[in-house]
Order: sequence, then structure tokens, then C-alpha cells
Amino acid sequence: MEILTQSQVHGLTTPTTAARKKDAEAKENLWSSILSEVQTQSNTKLPSNKLVLVLGDNASGKTTLIAKLQGVEDPKKGSGLEYAYIDVRDEYRDDVTRLSVWILDGDPGHNNLLKFALNEQNFPHTLVILTLSMTTPWSWVDQLQHWMKILDDHIAGLKIDPEEKQQCQARLTTEWQNYCETIDDLDPGSPIKRTNRLPSVDDELDALPLPEGVLTTNLGLDVVVVVTKTDYMTTLEKELDYRDEHFDFMQQWIRRFCLMYGASLFYTSVKEDKNCDLLYKYLTHRIYGLPFRTPALVVEKDAVLIPAGWDNMKKISILYENMQSCKPDDYYNDIIAQPPSRKTVSNRESEIQTEDEQAFLARQQQLLQQGQTPTRGESPLRSQPSNGTKSAQRTPVAAGAQGSPKKVDGKLTPGTQSGEGVLANFFNSLLHKKSVSPGSAAAAAAAGGVTGTGSPLSASSSPSSLSPRANVMNGTTDAVSASDKISMRTDAALELDRLARSVKKDLDYSAAQSDC
Repeated sequence: MEILTQSQVHGLTTPTTAARKKDAEAKENLWSSILSEVQTQSNTKLPSNKLVLVLGDNASGKTTLIAKLQGVEDPKKGSGLEYAYIDVRDEYRDDVTRLSVWILDGDPGHNNLLKFALNEQNFPHTLVILTLSMTTPWSWVDQLQHWMKILDDHIAGLKIDPEEKQQCQARLTTEWQNYCETIDDLDPGSPIKRTNRLPSVDDELDALPLPEGVLTTNLGLDVVVVVTKTDYMTTLEKELDYRDEHFDFMQQWIRRFCLMYGASLFYTSVKEDKNCDLLYKYLTHRIYGLPFRTPALVVEKDAVLIPAGWDNMKKISILYENMQSCKPDDYYNDIIAQPPSRKTVSNRESEIQTEDEQAFLARQQQLLQQGQTPTRGESPLRSQPSNGTKSAQRTPVAAGAQGSPKKVDGKLTPGTQSGEGVLANFFNSLLHKKSVSPGSAAAAAAAGGVTGTGSPLSASSSPSSLSPRANVMNGTTDAVSASDKISMRTDAALELDRLARSVKKDLDYSAAQSDC
């Protein structure tokens, strides 16, 4: 029997120990890989310190635009410096965060509040939105220059570490140099499909130089210029005779401005929901690095979309072909001039001067005597005002017209000629403005040719008990003196008493004839 030496036994046990050590090392590497993976995933979560600063004049659509990005249908405008947030979801990593939004009021008195929204701590994490309104395209130059100066002065006053600011400026330059045209997912298997990504500063070595006129003013901040209310273009075409070359001139000017600051450009309309969803996706792409696969859109004049890095002067020059009556270098406000301010005539209706009541009554009497019915157009509110003089004077009645009342049948109707005569005589008595004695009033009434009445009246009738005619009298004598009122009331009372006695006499005569 062969006996194993100690060295031989040690040789048999060595492989077993080595295997155990190898397994232990493998377990350690496994745990290390798991920990590193967890750590990597935790680092890729959406940050919560990002924010958007919205600048623009009042009525430029700032609040409405942010409410649309939030999904709020009933925006409520505040004042000063407003705060809001937009929920952002990363569908690939199933992560959610909130994007802070500061909206500065367009009133210059609130510019001092800018320090609370943009400071040294959040400068590297801020994106700026500048809003313009299509309702006032002639003010674009002043508005953009005004807000860019405010932003530039505010940044210059911040105590930012020069190295940090230089890194922010270099990041903008690198993004322009390494911009990659994106293609929609029409063909997922297309070999030329590329996804947009945020380049790093390390790519600067292989990048091409900046095109002409790009980032001549580098603020170190991402800037997005948003033109709101593009649905108003149709109104500009109808009311101010804007043509395509006007809109092309506006677009080429603002695109050249965006090149100077390395800004993106969006034409949006909340009313017609144009480019609002794309603006939301683009913001999440620029801030969080989420994918954005929509190429530049320049075909529709009211839905332009130009991401930062895509544009250059050669592409802008395509718009020059449609500009016949203007040149690209013309002063902006010479082509897009502010229309003359319309003299806003007050909405109050023009003052209506009432016609003199005596002239109005005289005209009504004339129409009644001619057998015509006054039309609605004869109303003093629908007729031209008179010269303001009381031209209706008392006309003496011819003595030859006097005569005794004719005997009429007791069964009279209001539509008979005698009833119209009484009404005409009553209006005639209202036209007499001089004080007359009871005797003369009765004589004038008799001379008027009164031949009967429309309805029987009792002998005890008085001015206070006569409803329609007394009301008419009272309503038409408010503008005359007290003595004239007394005179007309006396004349009317005597006239009505005479008519009552005449009717009673006729009825008694008819009764006597029937008894015989």
C-alpha cells in the first residue's frame, strides 16, 4: 500500500482552497456590481433643483402659456413675481419630478423681484423663456432689447464664480457645435436614425467652429423665445393688410436675433393648441436631457419651431426670396410699423335733444286733421331735433266757423267723426299757452266745430276724475309755467262740462221725442 507524503497531501488540498477564494472574490464582485448599479440609477434620477424663468411684457401670454404647460384650463393671473410648477415624468425610468417656474410681472416696478428668482445658486440650473405676442408685432424689437438688457444687467450684478460661469458659456457653445438633426420614429429600423443627446464639454475638441452671427452674446443661460397668440395672424391679414412677406420679414429678423443669443424659437397658440406640447417636450429635453425627436418646423408660418443649434444665416436667407417690397436689412419698424391709433370714440351714445313739445303736438294735430295716423318714425327720439324755439303760437279761430251743435243719435261710437273733432279740439286747447277767461275758452271751443262726443259723460265730471285726457294734459304741461297750467286746466274743464251738458241735452230731447 502506497503511503502519501505531506507534500502530496498539501498538493491535493491546495486546489480546494483556491476555489473557495475564487468563489469569495466572485461574490464580492457581484455585490460590488449591484451596489454600483444602484448608485448609478440613483444618480440618473431627475433633479429637483431645475427652474424656468419667464419674462415678457404684460398681455404677452406668459400666465396662459404656463397654465397650458401645466394642463390647467382656467389660469389665474397674479402680480409681482408668481410661482408655479410643472410636473415632469420620465417614462423610460419611471421617475417624476417638479419643474419650478417663476413668472415676472411686465411692470418695470417689479424688476427688483428678479433677484428672488435668479441668483448665484440656481444660475447653472435656470432656463429663460422670453414671450412676445403676435397681437403687437411692431413692438418686438423694443421688448426683446428691453428684457435682454434687464437680464444681462442682472447677471452682471450676480457674484458668480468666474470659472462656473465660463463652464456654463462653454456648455452652450458645445451644444451648438454638436447639434444633431433628429428624425421622427417613422422607421425604427432606419440606419440613419439618430437620437438627440446633450453633448459634453469633452466633445469640444472634435466640434466645428460656430457659424456666423451665432452666440455673439453668450449669457451662459438657455434661452427660448416664444411668440404667443399666432392665431392673430388672420386678424393682421384682414385688418392691417399683412401679407406673407411681412410675416417672412418678421421671422427672419427674430431668427437672426435668436442666433445672437443662441436661443430657440417657438411660435405657439394656446387657443388653437399649436406647438404647446412640443414646447413642453423641448423644455424637458433641454433641462433634463429627455429625448426630443421633432425636427425643425418652418413650413407653417404660425407654427414655427427652431431648436437651438439648427439655424444659421444660410437657412434664414431662404426667406429673402419672398420679400419683394422690403429688404432683410431694412429697419424693422419701417416695415412692421405701428398702425395709427384709432381715435376711440366714446361708446356712449350721442346726446339726443328732445323736440319742443308744442311743435310736436302741432305736428300731431296736423296729421290727425289730414286723417293720417302718426307713424313710429315721428317719435321725437327718431326725428331730427328742432331749432329749440317754441314756434307753436295761438291761432285765432274764424268767427264764421261758429255754429250750434248738430242733433245726433244717442248711440254714438268712438270711431265717429265727431269723436275725432273732440280730440282735435282738445289738442288745440293744449296748444293755447296764454291765459284766457272762461267765456273766451267756451267761445273758442264752440268755434272749433265740435259736433258731438265719443261716449256719454256725466255732468258731474271734473278735471281730477278724467283719467285718459286729464293724464295726457298733465303729462304735456310739465314744461310750461304754472299760470299756463291753470289756464289749460280751466279750458279743458269748461270744454268737458260743455260736452257733458250737450250730451245730456241731446239725450233728453231724444227721450221727449220718443214719448210723443
